[in-house]
Amino acid sequence: MSDIMRPIPFAQLMTWVLEEYQKQGSVFGVSKLVRHENGQALPIFYEKIESPYGPAAGPHTQLAQNIIAAYAAGCRFFELKTVQVMDGEELSKCVPKPCITAGDECYNCEWSTELTVPQAYAEYVKAWFACKLMARELGLGDPDGFVFNMSVGYDLEGIKSPKVDAYIEGMKDASGSAVWAECMDWALANLGKFQKVDEAYVKAISPVVSRSITESTLHGCPPDEIERIATYLITEKGLNTYIKCNPTLLGYEYARKRLDSLGFDYIVFDDHHFVEDLQWADAVPMLRRLIALCQERGLEFGVKLTNTFPVDVAAGELPSQEMYMSGRSLFPLTIALAARISNEFDGKLRISYSGGADYTNIKDLFDAGIWPITMATTILKPGGYQRLSQIGQLLMDCGSAPFTGVDVAKVNALSDNVPVNPHYRKPIKPLPNRKNGRQVPLVDCFDAGCRTGCPIHQDIPAYLMRAGEGKYAEALEIILRRNALPFITGTICPHHCGDKCMRNYYESAVDIRGVKLKCATEAMAQVLPTLKPAAPQSGKKVAVVGGGPAGIAAAFFLAREGVAVTVFERKESLGGIVRHVIPAFRIGDDAIDADIALAKAMGAQFQTGVEISSAQSLFDQGFTHVIFATGAWKPGDARLQYGQAMNVIAFLEQAKKAPDTLKLGANVVVVGGGNTAMDAARAAKRIPGVENVRLVYRRDQRNMPADEEELHMAMDDGVEFLELLAPVGVKDGVLTCSVMELGDRDASGRRSPVDTGRTVEVPADTVITAVGEHVDDALFAANGVALDKKGRPVVNETMATGVANVYAVGDARRGPATVVEAIADATAAAQAIAGMNPDLDVDKNVHPNYNKPLSKHGDLRTETTCPDTRCLGCSTVCETCTEVCPNRANIAIAVPGKRMRQIIHVDGMCNECGNCAIFCPYDSRPYKDKFTLFWSREDFDNSTNDGWLPHGDGSGVCTVRLGGAVKEYNVTDPACGLYEDLRQLILAVRKDYGYLVK
Repeated sequence: MSDIMRPIPFAQLMTWVLEEYQKQGSVFGVSKLVRHENGQALPIFYEKIESPYGPAAGPHTQLAQNIIAAYAAGCRFFELKTVQVMDGEELSKCVPKPCITAGDECYNCEWSTELTVPQAYAEYVKAWFACKLMARELGLGDPDGFVFNMSVGYDLEGIKSPKVDAYIEGMKDASGSAVWAECMDWALANLGKFQKVDEAYVKAISPVVSRSITESTLHGCPPDEIERIATYLITEKGLNTYIKCNPTLLGYEYARKRLDSLGFDYIVFDDHHFVEDLQWADAVPMLRRLIALCQERGLEFGVKLTNTFPVDVAAGELPSQEMYMSGRSLFPLTIALAARISNEFDGKLRISYSGGADYTNIKDLFDAGIWPITMATTILKPGGYQRLSQIGQLLMDCGSAPFTGVDVAKVNALSDNVPVNPHYRKPIKPLPNRKNGRQVPLVDCFDAGCRTGCPIHQDIPAYLMRAGEGKYAEALEIILRRNALPFITGTICPHHCGDKCMRNYYESAVDIRGVKLKCATEAMAQVLPTLKPAAPQSGKKVAVVGGGPAGIAAAFFLAREGVAVTVFERKESLGGIVRHVIPAFRIGDDAIDADIALAKAMGAQFQTGVEISSAQSLFDQGFTHVIFATGAWKPGDARLQYGQAMNVIAFLEQAKKAPDTLKLGANVVVVGGGNTAMDAARAAKRIPGVENVRLVYRRDQRNMPADEEELHMAMDDGVEFLELLAPVGVKDGVLTCSVMELGDRDASGRRSPVDTGRTVEVPADTVITAVGEHVDDALFAANGVALDKKGRPVVNETMATGVANVYAVGDARRGPATVVEAIADATAAAQAIAGMNPDLDVDKNVHPNYNKPLSKHGDLRTETTCPDTRCLGCSTVCETCTEVCPNRANIAIAVPGKRMRQIIHVDGMCNECGNCAIFCPYDSRPYKDKFTLFWSREDFDNSTNDGWLPHGDGSGVCTVRLGGAVKEYNVTDPACGLYEDLRQLILAVRKDYGYLVK
């Protein structure tokens, strides 16, 4: 059954490790193995760790293979997943699935291990033994250079229960356990599989798996119970002990204020946990007593900071009522608590840290004397365990000095830095949808989100690669296949392609727009003379009405295909809104002129100062097709109850052409929240005599339609944002506005504005309305074109109207839109008229290395250059679902005849946490939608996944489910009737990945 994890026997685990490493150089998908060879190791718990970091008690320490993967990636401190008296099936029934979503800050609704306590014990012992063998055989470091730290909860009675007590004692000495014998017997019986491991080494492996423990305190646990548990663990069990503290120690007011100030105001929680949890006044004396107790016993004591933070499920993030927050939004709270504790105890209380630690801050934490440091959220993101490899290199020289105290000043500085560090600030706008809107296929699922997310489907990875090689001319040639306006789009495109970029989950999207402009600028002189149209197409002559971006793009594509095309523009210069309206500080005329030069080089003709109002008049001149690309210049309605406002287009035109003629007064108000409103506000700031520019919008900033970067540019220019105000009317230099407030959340978590009945007055010498321009419906009506309810022309997928051979493209048919959307419309019309094939897979033709897969590096890059070389090459390799799975249940395998590795899902390793579904670029769940390998008939029958169950008799017969239909196939027979790609996939597993099959 898909959500039940089936622990892997030790023999299969080690066979997997050794064979995968021999064939691929990786261990459970970790190819960047970290080797500790400098002899440095930090003392802790009378043991030592070669590096001060590792996975936190959570999904990455629940199964043996998870711990093994983390060890391969350089981890040497392992906080094992919490065990408690309620376990196994009883606990699983209480954990709704999916239970993890780590798209930005992370939320989960899981608790302790979903295994039974004896199963969890066996997993930890197997992992301990495996890491000992790997250390020697793979040369990863000192076999005694890592530590396992137990975690138990949540009440003393449960911890004293026979099964939890047996767990603790077994971890203190595993020598008498059946699982220890299983590991020892296999290792001794298989010495021939090793080159560096011998009998003496195996027999000398210590059965003391753990000497330390972290007390995990459930929210609401009384302070006296916390102290009783810790005292028991110290005095009765003799364990080095940490107590996990909750962020609620900071108090509700502090937590709410700090999260709000960083843009996390949408996270919903009240004060009940703060009231019910351990209080600061109780915690300090308790910790002092426990410090003294450990000193008496010769044991180490510390605090673990922090537990996750309980918040409400407000937008359906998970199928629960409450969830636990972690990641970068938890760091501001955890580091603040670390500072408070460090100040209180003068740096003498040891702090183990887990609360938003990642590559960006872990070195600073360690340098401040805070260690060991454990992580979960960062390794739930693309890159997965291999993010730990990068951290391993960062902390390689950790030294060998014992803990001497926390540097209070450095911890305070870390906490004080949070408000000014952009890493901890949530973007103003909600994160965009990163899905591609398609169902993931069973095979060949690699996908470049940037390409599918671009309205014109540019082959972005291909030109990024060429630019990275310095081959700008070739890159520009790739760009021009689908983009007729590389200079304009390279300057002002909203570049929503970047919304889909997988690098967003590392640090930020690749600078696709910047690279495009770099290519255009560097290669224009070389490429322009080489441009020439195809052979002339007889019988076609196209008129394009409107010389803005849509018109220029249509002319470029048609001319390139050998079609005679003329553009008629009513103004004296080409460029439309881009030239005449968008401020010069956004884009200069040189960029517009460069794109026009490209179209002219293809043979397009342009006539300016000519106004066309009738398609028939063009047909009468011998044109066979007419494309209306007239833009959306008709003013929107501000709906003021009284007074007059200036239209944004009229204002921007005048501000660009003759700013000195504008007399706006000292106070300007712009009504609207889109990109045009931001342009107007920024332009107004530059008009002589203007002192204050205020932007009024009925919603809050988060719900403004403007792009994130546009909001920031307006704020940087000093524009004042007045949120939740709806204009009523303007009179005598005052704009009266209704005060709005955010109402209840709907199913999506969005809060709509509601009128409070109150009003405010805003100084306004001039009011500029940017509330959406309209299409000139009269023009289309006069030409017999049917209109929709919004007054826009009705067109089909080719941009054809109901009038024969008449098309409408760009803003003329969409209303105000983007330049790249205008190019998309022009492409569709050119395809229909000229049979143009923009060649989606152009890189197959012009990129000689197309069939050579890129290697995903997965490292965070804090500095970028132009051209930006951080592209992960998702068009040739994705494998994201394999990276983000804590249990390694999604696996990439090489299949003969396939140029890229294929993904299979292993049912028995999955608990349906759902994390892979968050990051898959498709609207799919790999754990449900990828071809699945089953280990038992029971699990096969209890699943609906497409997949196969090997019969295990060596015959090649498998039971296969496809589309709900179940049938047996002998996959060794080419004529068995199974879809060939799937047959080859199964054969590849049989031949090269036998260790995947139980």
